[in-house]
Amino acid sequence: MRLFTNKKTNVMLSKKVEEILVEQIEKEGFSSNLYLAMASWAETEGYPGIANWFYAQAEEEHGHMLKLVHYIIDRGGKAYVPAFKKPPIAWKSVTDAFQQTLAHEQTISKSINDIVGVCLGEKDYATYQWMQWYVNEQIEEESSVKAILDRLKLLGDGSLYNFDKDIMLMRSSK
Repeated sequence: MRLFTNKKTNVMLSKKVEEILVEQIEKEGFSSNLYLAMASWAETEGYPGIANWFYAQAEEEHGHMLKLVHYIIDRGGKAYVPAFKKPPIAWKSVTDAFQQTLAHEQTISKSINDIVGVCLGEKDYATYQWMQWYVNEQIEEESSVKAILDRLKLLGDGSLYNFDKDIMLMRSSK
């Protein structure tokens, strides 16, 4: 919870840093919508546990987006929420959905690293330091999805019933 909003501050973000952070707002919002779409698909396909995992991810990504919005405003910038592209609505299989999740998280990791690079180039050490939370978060996100894919690989063509039932236990170990 935010206790105050700093509408005017003496510390300003450079235009480059502000722009790349706003671009990340769009990416985090798309991530939230993507995981919401995956959750809806999984629930429709009869996988309530997998759906709950994706619903939780959607909420988490929404929080990442809000964190960026607040940071930009607190640093004297103008945060806005751009339009999000429409995510897919169906996947070939549970494994396919998680493979696409990993690929997406790897894309987000690259984007976070690009922001860190811009911060260093602009000598914005405060934003560089603040972005370390996102760097660490992406390590956790990729690791979590890789663990899920490892479990799915072990299942082979086996039943997804127990996997679906236990997937939220994997999330809580994060």
